[in-house]
Amino acid sequence: MIDTHQRNTALLVAGCFFMENLDGTIVATAAPRMAASLHVEPTAVGLVITAYLLTLAVLIPLSGWLAARYGVRRIFLTAISLFTLASLACALSANLWQLVAMRVLQGVGGAMMVPVGRLTVMARTAKPDIPKTMAYIVWAGLVAPVIAPLLGGFITTYADWRWMFLINLPLGLVALLVARRLLDATPATNSTPTTNATSTAPSLDRIGVLLTATGLGAFTWAAHLLSEPAEPWAPVLLALGLSVVLLTAAVRHLLRTEHPLISLRTLRVPTFRASVTGGTAFWIAVGAVPFLLPLLFQEVFGWSAIKSGTVVLFVFVGNIGVKPTTTYLLNRFGFRKLLLGASLGVTATLVASAFLTAATPLVLIVVLTVISGAARSVGLTGYMTIAFSEVSAEQLRHANTLSATAQQLAAGLGVAAATVALRAGGAIGELLPGTPSARTAYAVAFGLLALVTLTAVVGAYRLHPGAGDAVRRSPVAAGKRPVVRS
Repeated sequence: MIDTHQRNTALLVAGCFFMENLDGTIVATAAPRMAASLHVEPTAVGLVITAYLLTLAVLIPLSGWLAARYGVRRIFLTAISLFTLASLACALSANLWQLVAMRVLQGVGGAMMVPVGRLTVMARTAKPDIPKTMAYIVWAGLVAPVIAPLLGGFITTYADWRWMFLINLPLGLVALLVARRLLDATPATNSTPTTNATSTAPSLDRIGVLLTATGLGAFTWAAHLLSEPAEPWAPVLLALGLSVVLLTAAVRHLLRTEHPLISLRTLRVPTFRASVTGGTAFWIAVGAVPFLLPLLFQEVFGWSAIKSGTVVLFVFVGNIGVKPTTTYLLNRFGFRKLLLGASLGVTATLVASAFLTAATPLVLIVVLTVISGAARSVGLTGYMTIAFSEVSAEQLRHANTLSATAQQLAAGLGVAAATVALRAGGAIGELLPGTPSARTAYAVAFGLLALVTLTAVVGAYRLHPGAGDAVRRSPVAAGKRPVVRS
């Protein structure tokens, strides 16, 4: 059973996860106000978002080695402090380039904060307690992208955009004080770096750092270019091509070197591989929904930003409403059935969204968003939990780092995928029978995103029926008590 210390540590990491994800999405709402204040074009504010996401993608792979080299306590406390101070510096920035530089610094803190915090939690959690522990952590990643548009809208409407960064100060201070107390009380184990350890970690894989960082950086930059609706294809293809070359070289190096920055051999564990592959597709699709729905509501239905943000907030209602049942559902039905159901649920809600019109009753739209939120909550909890169900203690550091990297890339790709689907929807709409309307592009875009989630459906279907049973407690099912593999 999870004791109070484990629960509080998991909630601490969840709070840090919330701050990191919120800062990755909230700025988009304030772009016009920020641009006017900084005396630049609104499109230039995109650099503020990209600088943050780019830094996360580049440095998250290094977080595992830093924790092993300098100790989780030192790195975690440093990360929280850096993130909080950088947030203050962002609020005090006088021009765009100062703000971009401080966002990079903020990204440095974020890149270490969540992966290292999660490593601390997972290393001290027994296998059957992983579902409940992960349920505490996952909610933050679900909530932040959903409430960001509404929160950002309120801040920019009724206050100054700088408050988007200032709200991190009390959150960061509380997180720092709690972390100092909790980690002081955390005993060292043989499976994770000690709190202030001089390191038993191998020397840094500098070639792996160079190839991985540049490859992920190029990939994230390509995603940024894709998220710009008017961006020409040439620079996008160039950035994508460069990322493919660099990441291919990185994979070859990581598989051949004796002490790689990230061990890709963890992908030999079937459940972890399913989490990385199917989970990535799932993250991309659900990350696109909070971006597409407000655009549909405002640009096609003519709703106000507040009304559209409020309706999208019902995704959050679905997230939270189903959260208390996720551990029971995992124990009762197993990962294969649950991930199949969640993936099919998200696919169905995406298809249904393609048929929404301005005449659709508001209550039906609300019900659809609640169902969508519940399905995404169950699915993401399932994927993040099954990732560590069969990973050994020796593999945990590498698995955690690779999982965090994949999740960050998928989250960053959500908006890019939505933009590409919308652009493709406009082109495909011209080829369809009849006269395309403003809604046609959105209908096609939701259909294309549904195809993405179908890859997660296929991956879940291919799972072994007993996949992930090591982290399931023995539920009573059909009058029998199944054996739990440990």
